[in-house]
Amino acid sequence: MTREQRFEAEALPHLKAIYGTAYRMSGNPHDAEDLVQETFLRAYRAFDRYTPGTNIRAWLHTILYRVRTDAFRRSRRSPQTVELAGDGPAVPPPQDALAAGGEDLARAVDALPEAFRAAVVLRDLQDLTYEEIAGVLGVPIGTVMSRIHRGRALLRAALGGRKR
Repeated sequence: MTREQRFEAEALPHLKAIYGTAYRMSGNPHDAEDLVQETFLRAYRAFDRYTPGTNIRAWLHTILYRVRTDAFRRSRRSPQTVELAGDGPAVPPPQDALAAGGEDLARAVDALPEAFRAAVVLRDLQDLTYEEIAGVLGVPIGTVMSRIHRGRALLRAALGGRKR
């Protein structure tokens, strides 16, 4: 099996999940597409260093997180652009999320500080284990658990359920 075939068979099935995480991290479908494209480009280039049989989903999320971090660093150095309202079609929110009231949750997740948002998204939306998240974020497991706990508490507060 060639490298291309292995990559298609092992990595590409996770494209949707990586896009979902990228969208949650960026809050913008266009930025998410850019993050996913760069993630899969880097993954393809480094695929010879991937160990078959290990968790490819966690490996791809690690790459995505590093791509997002690099994008943050670049954005601080480059001039800021502002998108004008009314310039082009708006991107409608997913209808099933609207029907379920998910837009409030999506806004609350988007409002979380980056460290908490990344941990909560990787755990609650992508279902990665604490160990996998620790590897993706490059922090100890205790820090992951703390960030998830605090992120969830902030979500509860933002959504009106102020439980401790």
